[in-house]
Amino acid sequence: MKSWFKMLFRTLKVFVLFTGCTILFYYAIMWLNEEYADYHRYDEPKGSAIKVTTVEGNNHSNWFDRLILFYLNGE
Repeated sequence: MKSWFKMLFRTLKVFVLFTGCTILFYYAIMWLNEEYADYHRYDEPKGSAIKVTTVEGNNHSNWFDRLILFYLNGE
């Protein structure tokens, strides 16, 4: 009977530890979500920023050239 209580107490300790860590992880994720909710990554840059990409004037490229470009660049 004593070993049964000991096993129950150990199981309860593991359950409380797991529940506490789960709740801590949940609130940490919620805090990170709130922290970055108003972060605007795609706003226009301020200052003397310049555009580094240009659209090529070659409009007569076919789908095969675009596919090869996709495989080469991975974009």
